[in-house]
Amino acid sequence: MSLRKISLNYRLRMTFAALAAGMLFASLNAFSQSGSPLADDHPNEYTVQVGDTLWDIAAKFLKDPWYWPEIWYINPDIVNPHLIYPGDVLGLVYVEGRQMVAPIRASTHRLSPTARATPLTEAVTSVSYEDIAAFLSTGAVLQRDQIDQLPYLLATKGDHLVAAAGNTVYIRRNTSNELGQRFNIVRVGDKLIDPDDDRVIGYQGKIVGAGTLRRGGDPATMAVTESTQEATPGDLLIPTETNLPLNFFPRAPSTDINGRIISVVGGVSQIGQYMVVVLNRGSGNGLAVGDVLTVFQDGPEVVDHVEGGMVKLPDESAGTIMVFKTFGDISYALVMEATTAIHKFDHVRNPI
Repeated sequence: MSLRKISLNYRLRMTFAALAAGMLFASLNAFSQSGSPLADDHPNEYTVQVGDTLWDIAAKFLKDPWYWPEIWYINPDIVNPHLIYPGDVLGLVYVEGRQMVAPIRASTHRLSPTARATPLTEAVTSVSYEDIAAFLSTGAVLQRDQIDQLPYLLATKGDHLVAAAGNTVYIRRNTSNELGQRFNIVRVGDKLIDPDDDRVIGYQGKIVGAGTLRRGGDPATMAVTESTQEATPGDLLIPTETNLPLNFFPRAPSTDINGRIISVVGGVSQIGQYMVVVLNRGSGNGLAVGDVLTVFQDGPEVVDHVEGGMVKLPDESAGTIMVFKTFGDISYALVMEATTAIHKFDHVRNPI
């Protein structure tokens, strides 16, 4: 083993030991001291399990998982202090009089000479990729400017008017000549209207198939490898998503957000846990990946039988969502908690 690796492992062990003793300095944003963010039944230590997500772990220690960045110890001596691996032991430590969560013991595998070869994909992610991929494989949202920029299906090879798995198609506006590039074939659907100002901010899309680029040029050639229904000329092509961000810390937005759910991927009317929704707010409004929002439903109007007239009841929270992909005017979010059925056009605001 090189001296550099020995030194690195030694530093890791010493860092964890010092951290457990609560002797290291932390520089973090202060959070409200009016009430502890720790859950009433929080553990003092927790061993990370295979299949855990950061949200799951945060919920074990905290009343509200989005407080995680406020209480997580950021160790400046570790290259990526956010990464947590199965087998790591997390615990409560005191840093300058504050109780914080930190890795107090790394897994044996991580501290071994082969630790550096551990794939980053084995690290615990904020959310489960399967929860997101299950919905993004059936639907997509198209931004306004994408309609005129994305590659599109021109024609099907041979005497076919439509294309299905096994067919070869010709496409235009292809900017990538990387053979093997994979695309989703998307049918453009209904407009997505911002209910706050009636602007068209996107289009609903339905994934009808997938294909792989076989030859570049204009037109380029693509082999259709999957299909749920026949693809037709004019259908758009979107590069398959392969780099969804999953390693981020849930947190409250850094700016005030007041938006709505304008669509749900999959087209259902009632929205539950781990479903993907589309918001009419994006990076242009200050939303960022990892931001957590509370879903509110409009309070109904009721008759006041004493003083007369109609009175609007307060809006009530219906669940919690976390943003995992942003665009200028719209964003994707995953429903993390649903205390009641969530619906299209429900409001989303900063967590309470």
